[in-house]
Amino acid sequence: MQNLKIISTASYHPPYVVTNQQLSIMMDTSDEWIRTRTGIRQRYISKNENTSDLALHVGKQLLSQANIQASAIDLIIVATMSPDAYTPSTAAILQGKLGADKAVAFDISAACTGFIYALNTAEMMLKSSNWQTAMVIGAEVLSKLLDWNDRSTAVLFGDGAGGVLLQKREETVPLILARDLRTYGKMADKIVAGSTIVGKTFPKQVTSLSPFKMSGREVYRFATHEVPTSIMSAVNKAHLQLNKIDYFLLHQANQRIIEQIAKRLDQPLNKFPVNINEYGNTAAASEPILFSQVIAKGLIHPGNIIALSGFGGGLSAGTIILKY
Repeated sequence: MQNLKIISTASYHPPYVVTNQQLSIMMDTSDEWIRTRTGIRQRYISKNENTSDLALHVGKQLLSQANIQASAIDLIIVATMSPDAYTPSTAAILQGKLGADKAVAFDISAACTGFIYALNTAEMMLKSSNWQTAMVIGAEVLSKLLDWNDRSTAVLFGDGAGGVLLQKREETVPLILARDLRTYGKMADKIVAGSTIVGKTFPKQVTSLSPFKMSGREVYRFATHEVPTSIMSAVNKAHLQLNKIDYFLLHQANQRIIEQIAKRLDQPLNKFPVNINEYGNTAAASEPILFSQVIAKGLIHPGNIIALSGFGGGLSAGTIILKY
C-alpha cells in the first residue's frame, strides 16, 4: 500500500546573531526582561538574504540528503508570512533557483500555522494525484516586517527556514494519523503585519506596509486555551491517548506558552522540545526547524508518534498527529 513518508528534513538560519544584550542598546529593554517573559536569549537575523534564499538553502539540503534530483519534485509549497514579493510566490522563485522545472509551486500564508497547513495540503495533493514527491518548506525573514523601536514585538522574532521532503512509498501506516485545523477570523486583528496602507487619491500612490503589531495578552490567552483543544481533538481523532504521543513539537512562540500548554495537557515538559532560546519566534519556519533539529540529534526515531502544532496569525491553530 502506498503511503507518504518523510525522506529528509533540513533547516537553515542566517549567520548573523543578535543577542538580547544588543537589543538592550537599541531600545528600552534588557536581557532579563526578554528572557523571563519569553525564554529567548538570541535570534538569527538576515542581513542580505531574502526569504527565497533561506528556503533555497533548505531545499538543496533536502535533495542532497535524499539523494534525488530537483527534476523529481512534483510539488513545492512554501509557508511564509514574509514572502519576497506579492508575486511571484516565494515557492515559484525557489522552484526556478532549484531547477525543479516540472514542480507545481505556490505559497501558503497562514503565519505561524503555515507549515501545518502546508504539510496537510501537500499530503492531500499527493494522495489525490499521480505525483510522487513534494517539498514543503516554512521560511521567514520576519526582520523586514518589524518596527525595531517597538520592544513589545521586535524582541520576539527571528529569521530562518526549515522543511521536509515527502514521497510516496510502500508503507502500511499513513504518515498523518489525524489532523485538526482551525481559523478564528473574528480575531484577525490580534496579529497584523504588512497590511497595505491605501492612498485616498487617484491615481494611487505607491503603497507602504505597516510593521508587525500584536495584542500580546489576547494572543497568549488564545494560545494557552485553543492549542490544547486542537491537540486533544487531533489525538482523539487518531484514537490515541495523550500518553501515546512521544513528543509534542509546538510552534516556538514563547517558552511560557509552551509550559502552560504542557500543564493543561498534563504532560511532562520533557516531551516538549524547545529551541526558542536560540531562534526566537520564526513563525512558519519554527516547527520544521525544530523537527529537523530533534531528528538530527537522534531524539526522534522511526515509529515515534509526534504531535506537530502551530498557532498564530489569522488567528489560527492546527495540529497534525504523525507517525515518523
